[in-house]
Amino acid sequence: MSRRQQSGASAPRSRKPLFVLLAASVFLCLLVVPAEAHDRTQSYSFWQLTEQGARVRVRLAELDLTHFPWGVLAPAERDAEAARYLTAALTLHSAAGTCEALPTVRPVHPGPGRVAYEWEVRCPGTEDLRIRCDILFDIVGSHLHFARVRTLHGRELEKVFHAHERSWSLAPATTAEHQPPSSAAGYVWLGIEHIWSGYDHLAFVIALVLPAFALVPLAKAITGFTAAHSITLTLATLGLVRPHLPSTEALIGLSIALVAIENLWLRAGPRWSGPWWVLILLAAGAAAALAGIGRIPATVFAGTWLFLACHFTSLRCGAAYASSRWGIAFLFGLIHGFGFASALAEVGMPSERLALALGAFNLGVELGQMAVVLAIWPLLRALARRSPSWYGTVVESSSAAVLALGVFWFVSRAYGS
Repeated sequence: MSRRQQSGASAPRSRKPLFVLLAASVFLCLLVVPAEAHDRTQSYSFWQLTEQGARVRVRLAELDLTHFPWGVLAPAERDAEAARYLTAALTLHSAAGTCEALPTVRPVHPGPGRVAYEWEVRCPGTEDLRIRCDILFDIVGSHLHFARVRTLHGRELEKVFHAHERSWSLAPATTAEHQPPSSAAGYVWLGIEHIWSGYDHLAFVIALVLPAFALVPLAKAITGFTAAHSITLTLATLGLVRPHLPSTEALIGLSIALVAIENLWLRAGPRWSGPWWVLILLAAGAAAALAGIGRIPATVFAGTWLFLACHFTSLRCGAAYASSRWGIAFLFGLIHGFGFASALAEVGMPSERLALALGAFNLGVELGQMAVVLAIWPLLRALARRSPSWYGTVVESSSAAVLALGVFWFVSRAYGS
């Protein structure tokens, strides 16, 4: 059986390679700015409530500071500007008014690629405390901020802030003895929002659906991705695996580009040279990493190169494409799961509450993911049956757009400052 016959919606091989390349270039130029604006980022804060107010520690990625003009200044000047910004964007309020941040903001060093700052706030009263967070939301719409509060009585509360939820009232949680810190329903909805606003994850799911395979192969691929996502959430929750964050984020971008390349390869036929250019570029990336260029270790490039060389060779030798895609979806799902799970693990939540947050969030992710699949797949199948030529154009142009996005995300995350 040929590779075209393995697809639930076969179509003539593409005779428009120039169109594909042109579409990729155009979409790359048009989408560079939106892609950067919707890149997934996280920040964290820990609040120790005191009799007079609170001690605050905030941590975020050093790369996130480059969204501001002062983010590229010398460290001393940058830290001074960051202190002014963070104390204004992350505030504590009481019934008597806004708590005042003391002028001494101390930069600390949490590790490579991260920055952290500590300060204290004094409140005119401690009744009806409320935290307001505006960190990066107006610049990066999909940004998430994880806050953990330790009360005077030793209770620990958690909250995830996002662009549509920036305020958190600590009362009556600070006085109620058995009030749950966060609802499962809230994390489910957050997972759904994360899918619909997390463009890298959404692009990967769309790329999986584009070939419009029959329902069984598609279900296997989606299930493989879901299972892998759940595994990495669990591993990160338990603290058993701590992946290298820059590599994880860059490989998410690469996975998106590779699924798009497979779609184009499926259309063009086994003689298309696109996959082999991927191997050449990965080898060049490994050489650059050995020379100290970029944020990704050479071993990551080498391992990725070896895996893809085996995979591409297998497909070129006639392996069943549709039936084997679940394995690729599973492996890439492991990476995508780490992209979020490792971020939550860094918050330092107690394991029992972190498990609730991750489980509910993952459920929301899958609900949002299935909504996308159910919205796109029937339309693609219908188009493939009624107009194979238009279906081919949609698959090629959409895959080219996804390829451009994946390449941009990979390059910006692997070589960004």
